[in-house]
Amino acid sequence: MADKLTDNPIHLGLGATAFSEPRFTGDPAWYQAYGERHADDGAEGRLVSLHHFTESWTVWEMHPLGAEVVMCFKGVISLIQQMEDGSERQIVLEQGEYAINPPGVWHTADVEGEATALFITAGQGTENRDR
Repeated sequence: MADKLTDNPIHLGLGATAFSEPRFTGDPAWYQAYGERHADDGAEGRLVSLHHFTESWTVWEMHPLGAEVVMCFKGVISLIQQMEDGSERQIVLEQGEYAINPPGVWHTADVEGEATALFITAGQGTENRDR
């Protein structure tokens, strides 16, 4: 049976393993359960997910223990990274382009219209704050 990445993200774990995750809800409880399921993979585990956006993000997020790859599949997404000195860098991604959010860098995104992006995230220890 095939899964749909927008519904069931993938966990890439130690030993070159891959697991289909339960249906994605986007709420904090889903992420907490994900972290508990794969805690043994530590900072080396990666969450692969595909999300469709119709509006800009309302939060900033940061992944302290690893980089995150963001690839635009459809539309245009503008990543905004807040550097250690407080300055911001904007990276505009169009279809087929990607950027990397370095470990510990706060980031958010603006979307005009609609956009779809793939995320490969080192999620352990992820933090969020209001935008």
